[in-house]
Order: sequence, then structure tokens, then C-alpha cells
Amino acid sequence: MKRLFTFGVLLVLGLTSFAQGPAITSWLQNTTGIKGRHYVKNNSTAINDADSANVLGVYYSAASVYVRANGVPAYVTGPFLDGNPSLTTSQKAIFKITLSPVQNTGTATPTSGGNIGIFTNGVAMFDYRDGVSWQNATNSLKGGPLGGMGDGVWNRDAILAERGGFDCAKGHPAMGNYHHHQNPSAFKLDQTVISTVCNLYDADGLYVIDSTKHSPLIGYAYDGFPVYGAYGYKNADGTGGIVRMKSSFTLRSITTRTTLYTGATVTAGPPVNATYPLGLFREDYQYTVPIVSSQDYLDSHNGRFCVTPEYPKGIYCYFATVDENWNSAYPYLIGPTYYGVKTAAKVTSITEAVTQYKPSATGLNSFNNHSLQISVFPNPANDIVAVQSDGLTTSDLKVELFDMSGRLIQTSSIFQGSTIAYFDTRTLYSGEYIIKVSSDTELSVKKLILTK
Repeated sequence: MKRLFTFGVLLVLGLTSFAQGPAITSWLQNTTGIKGRHYVKNNSTAINDADSANVLGVYYSAASVYVRANGVPAYVTGPFLDGNPSLTTSQKAIFKITLSPVQNTGTATPTSGGNIGIFTNGVAMFDYRDGVSWQNATNSLKGGPLGGMGDGVWNRDAILAERGGFDCAKGHPAMGNYHHHQNPSAFKLDQTVISTVCNLYDADGLYVIDSTKHSPLIGYAYDGFPVYGAYGYKNADGTGGIVRMKSSFTLRSITTRTTLYTGATVTAGPPVNATYPLGLFREDYQYTVPIVSSQDYLDSHNGRFCVTPEYPKGIYCYFATVDENWNSAYPYLIGPTYYGVKTAAKVTSITEAVTQYKPSATGLNSFNNHSLQISVFPNPANDIVAVQSDGLTTSDLKVELFDMSGRLIQTSSIFQGSTIAYFDTRTLYSGEYIIKVSSDTELSVKKLILTK
């Protein structure tokens, strides 16, 4: 039924016929009342919050999709160990995103501070920056408070500069607005772990990288084009197997910061040294046009036109880039410019006739295609094991680890709207184990091999 929505008021207007697509159906909707949770410093027990997690409603017209969300994920957030006093708090936001994204054929629009997109769980997507530039007149890099206009040169990179303030899921809040600047998977699951925050404050993040499968659709940019995880089809037509999508930005070979990669002279920044290493500023990177035959290298917006599981006819897609160690790689998500025409915005109400999208009303069961599809990796494993759902969960799942005698070793859960559960197997013996994942109506069993 068509509805006119203004902060909870639904007026029935009639029927509509609209071809539902991924931009409408891919959101992680909270159908079971899940609330947010957070850690505080020096306490590894999560605190339950009052704000509802994930996406709270999806509404669409012929031209736009509206996503209502608090910006609170189902996974635990915090603590933010760099002294950030903010907690993840409800944003009570409605995001309006176009259903007909188009390429910007004019001057590319730069990404900006604040929201540049939205993840499928309703969490905000930010670009590379942390809002500080070297020539800011009262820059904290020079010992003063943030503030001042500066000349916009030597813009600090949040991934390197703020790493100490990211939680296990690689996110943090700005004035309560929790967001990810980068690939939203847990630090502890990277090939090379560069933050130990997960040791005490365990969380999962939006998805787990799996190098054997096309990464899931994890969000939409403010120009309406989809954002995927780190892996995709090697060739744009969907052939060539699964490969890591590679950024075409590389660090410059410089020891002083006096020019841009174009050769233009600019106000000098700090020298390259241990205090100000390469990569600390956006201008430390240069873009190299990919070789045409190397289709797994992305363009200057961090994307490419290609086939994906959700878009078998092809569409322009951004990718959350990581390096060979699965550590985040500049420009991380989108940018430094949009490929398409930026049209999205936060709105206070929906003022056109729309249809509410409800997964249960379209025949979705606990998972897509009515089957319980689970991945376990790494497998074989020796320390941490991730159990990931391959579909959009609409109910909580029980996850159990058994030895081969049938003895229950550990239990965990995949919460509605989340995707991942973990087992710490460092104290277990080598051998074969069984992982059982179940809902009220479905069951999946996987064998796990531990090697020490």
C-alpha cells in the first residue's frame, strides 16, 4: 500500500506497482526490537542501550528510497580509547537516496566531512578525513585546539591519525553520530592485526572478509551507487574468479611536503618522519590510471562499472578497499570524489506518496532463498573462528560449537540484523569439531578443523 510518512504517521493512499530492487531490499531491518550496546573503558561487559539498532523502516517511491535509522549498529560499539567522550546515540534520521543514479559528466563533486553514504545497517559512512589540515591556523597538530579555516592543504587522514580511537568494528562517533571511515569489519579478523582493541572489547562489525566469495553489498553512497566489501569478480563482466579490488592510489616517494603529486607548489607541510609518516595526509597519495587489462584496479572514485550478484546486468560500484593484509587502503570507501551526481540528503519527513518495504511481506524467511546459508572461516583455524550468515537475518540465530563426541564446547549468537559470531579456539586441542547454527525453523551444520 502507498503511504505518506511523517515521523510515524502512515496514511493509507492506495496500491502501487513498483519493481523492487537491491536499493530497496538490501537494508538490515530491525524486526525484533534489537537495541544498541556499548562498552566503557576498562569494562568488557557490554551495556544495553535504549536506542533501537539497524534500519527501522524502508519506504520507496518511483524515484527514491527513504531509509529511517538511528545510526546505531547491532554490534557493540566503543570504547574509544583516544579520549573521545562521545557515545553512539540516536540520530533519528531519514535518508533519501535516488533509485536512478547517473554519472556526473561535469566536474567531479568532492566528498566532504560528515555523511557521504549509509551502510545497510543504517550506520553513517564517512570519507578519509578527520577534519584537520596542517595549515589550520589553530591546528591541534601544532599544539592548539581544532578550529580556523586554513588553506585546505595537507588534510589529515582519519584512518592513520585516529586509529587509537576506533573500536573493534573500526568505527567511532562524532558528536554521537557513529560512523565508519573504512571497511567495516573487525580489526581482529585482518590478516595482519594492527589494533588490539578487540582483545578486551570484542565486536564483529558489519561483515567478515571472505577471499573466496564476492563481498556483500554493504551500503549506498550519496550519489545512489552501491558500495561493496573488499572482494569482487576480477573482470567487469563477472568472469575471472574472485579477487581483491585494488585501489589505484599509491603513496608518493617524498621526504618533504612542498608540492602536490601534480607538481604544483603549495604551502609546506611537516617533514616526512616518524611523527608525520607518509599516509598521514591525503596529499601524500597520488592516483595512477589503471592498466586497461587490470580490471581489478579501481578508478579515481574508488569504483568501477561491473557485474555483481545483486546487479547481474551491471552497475557502477564502489568497493571498500584493503591491502594484501586486509588493512584499510586509501581512499577506503568513496572518493575523494563521487562518480555520480550527489543527490542524497537527510530529510525530516517524507512528503510524497511511498510504499513501505517489509521483508516478511515479500516472502523472505530467516535468509534469502529460504535456506540457512553459513560460512565458517578460516577453516582450518587455530585461534579465532568466524561464523557468518550469507543472507539477511530477520531473527536471532543460535551458534554452537561441539566436539566430535557431541559435547557442547561454546555457544554464541548471530543477532537479527547482524551477520557474524565468533569462537575463541586458542585453548582447544587440534582436531575436528562441529558448528551448528539454528533458528526456530532451520538448521545448518558445518565441520571445523583446528590445527595448532
